[in-house]
Amino acid sequence: MEENKLPDFMSYKDKFSANGFVEKISRIAKRAGAKLVYVALVLYYTLQSDKVSVKDKAVIIGALGYLISPLDLIPDAFPIAGLTDDLTVLLYVVKKVWGDVSDDVKDKAKSKLSQWFDEEEIEETEELGL
Repeated sequence: MEENKLPDFMSYKDKFSANGFVEKISRIAKRAGAKLVYVALVLYYTLQSDKVSVKDKAVIIGALGYLISPLDLIPDAFPIAGLTDDLTVLLYVVKKVWGDVSDDVKDKAKSKLSQWFDEEEIEETEELGL
């Protein structure tokens, strides 16, 4: 992936499903790390909000579809690098919709992190500056 150039993640919108998302996050959580999982959960819970525009929901669906698709630019089977493109896409989208992300969504995402991570790992999400 070229620097500062995102893949066409909107072409992955048909890959998104709630069940696919939950299954993928559960499977990759520890390997992906708290930061990626937190951003993915924020987007997932934001998608469920009625305060988000249809346009932003479409972008979120594209990004989450990209995350759960087995056809990434860099396959997830490659340790670290395989999830870097996923995190880049998710961060781009979460920053785009951040104004629509409620404190309730942030709290719900942090709470869910405790299913896979300890407190120290969860604190690493603060480095995202979100």
